[in-house]
Amino acid sequence: MKLFSSVNDVQDIKQLVASALALKANPYARSDLGKNKTLGLVFMNPSLRTRLSTQKAALNLGMSVMVMNMDKEGWALETQDGVIMNGTTVEHIREAAAVMGEYCDILGLRSFPKLQNREEDYNEEFFNKFVKFCGVPVVSLESATRHPLQSLADLVTIHETWEPYRIDAKARPKVVLAWAPHIKPLPQAVPNSFAEWMSRAQAEGMLDFTIAQPEGFELNESFTPGAKISHNLDEAIADADYVYVKNWSSYKEYGKLLDFPEGWMMDNEKLKLTSNAKIMHCLPVRRDLELASEILDGPNSLVIHEAGNRLWSAQAVLKAMLEEI
Repeated sequence: MKLFSSVNDVQDIKQLVASALALKANPYARSDLGKNKTLGLVFMNPSLRTRLSTQKAALNLGMSVMVMNMDKEGWALETQDGVIMNGTTVEHIREAAAVMGEYCDILGLRSFPKLQNREEDYNEEFFNKFVKFCGVPVVSLESATRHPLQSLADLVTIHETWEPYRIDAKARPKVVLAWAPHIKPLPQAVPNSFAEWMSRAQAEGMLDFTIAQPEGFELNESFTPGAKISHNLDEAIADADYVYVKNWSSYKEYGKLLDFPEGWMMDNEKLKLTSNAKIMHCLPVRRDLELASEILDGPNSLVIHEAGNRLWSAQAVLKAMLEEI
């Protein structure tokens, strides 16, 4: 694996999930693999789980880690070619990425969309140019349109928590991605990525997948092949085994937080409509706006378990990359 930017970079998702769980059972089994290798983590935006989990994953594999918070510590980067750099940008991404590749064996990059120009964000120009010019394997730590490490951890969590209880239950869990309210427009990266991974898992017979969102909040169809789509939360979560709660802004009216009807926050009353579903969220979460505190603090919440699995998903990806260096 030379690039981890989406589920499309993974040949066998079941094997990758199994690798993550094997590493969880024995975290230091391959602590020799990263000896004398360096991981560089480049952040254009804030991070908690992504930074700490990926850094710890690298250390478990014996790697050294360097972190660069470009938004605070680096030069302002230019991404356009053929421009005279007589403005606010100081260094071109061609040189910056190439230099980082000289220092590191693997690089991780995190960048967010501006939510102003859909074509610009969905072209992933910044991420793709970084990959092109750095010359080493790259792990996406979240981009304008996807967050694959989060989605892998989500799939690991579903697989891990479903199997032990699947004695006389239905063979495949029903998984619902449920839109939730927010005070501001958020990127589509997490829901895009979750939908993409769950659609792939559904195609491989691992689960059944539904997306519930108010009208106007439909995701780009290229991320949702085979998913059932609903505009009624109560109907969508009926008999659900997992409900993944997340806000996102409109794709059609790009970056806007449109008007929406009431009743889109998961609470214990809505939980009664499910099959005693486990509730998931990528975090950070705004309590009692996106998700009720009574759920977050209750027995059905998987948010901490899910966050813990971020470590093993990152370690599985880094392991796969190191094995090919």
